[in-house]
Amino acid sequence: MAYSTQDDIEKQIPEEILIELTDDAGTGEVDTDNIDRAIEDADDEIDSFLSLAYTLPLASTPGLVRRMSVDLAVCNLYSRRPHLEIPESRKERCDSDRKLLEKIAQGKLSLGGDFPDPVNTGNSVELSCNTRIFTRDKMDGF
Repeated sequence: MAYSTQDDIEKQIPEEILIELTDDAGTGEVDTDNIDRAIEDADDEIDSFLSLAYTLPLASTPGLVRRMSVDLAVCNLYSRRPHLEIPESRKERCDSDRKLLEKIAQGKLSLGGDFPDPVNTGNSVELSCNTRIFTRDKMDGF
């Protein structure tokens, strides 16, 4: 299940810009396959962080995750067109989203709401070992 949709992106980006970012064939229309790929790439990036703190797939999509999916997908669309300058505000949003994702992965932030507490992130260590081979008494002869 995708965290965002083309409709979510269309609410953020004017159609003429979406055409410019996605229309590889020169049809003058938005290429939905390119949008779907950008969303999938964004969601994969989000999952790579969330998987460190949560069991995936999520039962539902929190608003924060949906927003980050849209932001990262838009950045992915701009990265398809290196000759187009990504607006600074968009770039800052993507950078901010990645920092949030890092904090979620580290367990410093949670998704909140009805989502369970993050799974054990492996921050504890358990050691076991055999009994001591050398003791002070055994070392006296050396």
